[in-house]
Amino acid sequence: MSSPGTAASLRAANQVRVVRALRQHQELSQADIARDTGLAPATVSSIVKDLVAAGLLTTTGGAGRRGATVAISRRAGLVGGVDFGHSHVQVSLGDLGGRVLVTAQEPLDNDHAHEDGLALAHRMLDRLLAAESDAGDLHAVGIGLPAPLGADGVIDSGSILPGWIGVHAADAAEKEFGVPTRADNDANLGALAEHAVGAGRGTSSMAYLKLSSGVGCGLILDGRVYRGGIGTAGELGHMTMDETGPLCRCGSRGCLEAYVGGTALTAQFAPIRAQLSVREFVALANNGDTGAQRLIEDAGRYLGRAAAALANVLGPELLVIGGDLSDAGAPLIDGVRDGLRRHALAPVAAQVRVERAALGARSSSIGSVLYALEGLSLTGPARV
Repeated sequence: MSSPGTAASLRAANQVRVVRALRQHQELSQADIARDTGLAPATVSSIVKDLVAAGLLTTTGGAGRRGATVAISRRAGLVGGVDFGHSHVQVSLGDLGGRVLVTAQEPLDNDHAHEDGLALAHRMLDRLLAAESDAGDLHAVGIGLPAPLGADGVIDSGSILPGWIGVHAADAAEKEFGVPTRADNDANLGALAEHAVGAGRGTSSMAYLKLSSGVGCGLILDGRVYRGGIGTAGELGHMTMDETGPLCRCGSRGCLEAYVGGTALTAQFAPIRAQLSVREFVALANNGDTGAQRLIEDAGRYLGRAAAALANVLGPELLVIGGDLSDAGAPLIDGVRDGLRRHALAPVAAQVRVERAALGARSSSIGSVLYALEGLSLTGPARV
């Protein structure tokens, strides 16, 4: 370890700046790196030469030459991302440049034991690694869970996966995978991905609202994921909309999730057609079923009321709507926009944009890859 202010620490910090620029843009000339980072061209040339020799970077046109095109080497290694949903697990592999190379998904009962879920994810990850055998070793894994994780990393009773309650998620996963592992709420990871490479790219503040079986919210403030002092910031799904409303799984009444969550909507729709998944319910609405459309329009209005309160308090530039329910498109998104217009301060409503997630169902999975990448110390942690 080098002391702050030493030549070695300055060199390491400059290496981090170069790698961050390449993770953001994937490929740059050395002149572009110098412009992006503010470093002197000679400094960039020297850093590139060192990192090429270390196997982290690759160049076309010759290492150290200012006209060379530089990228993070595919052979430098891999990171894994695991996204646990209400009824599935999605596993991805990415390179050290943050590019997701391959993704697989398998069904998984929501009442699984956490050991069984991790074992399944491990088997899936091994299959993906076997197919990418020329890309180097696995360096780290990130996992996303539909649950609040406290500052101590333990999943509390708010999880929709009962087999994970009381578990230190990162420790359990690291024991399974055998590499450094980080865990976070899936909505936080969705926010990370959409901000880095999706609908929120270029913004400094945004909220990612994930609408699937439940309701999650990930916050980006001043360019970074905001988790709050106790680690559970963003639990918008348990904002009380009506204290005499329907019972929520958290034990309270009238929570937003009881009106907007996919499980709540399919339960309301059950007298018409029972045992639908959230995706099947959304497909019915998209195919013209008036009852399903009405429920989604109502959900949009409820979400808009909650989003207005969020916008008034935090003033994000953008609200990104993701998760399975976002496939409903305009009926849901328009309801959120209408809620902002009705319930947010006029200047807030006029400036906050509402967009559908650009990464679709892969937001949290891509975010788990980026989160794993953040924790690496090859040249210092990347912050996308």
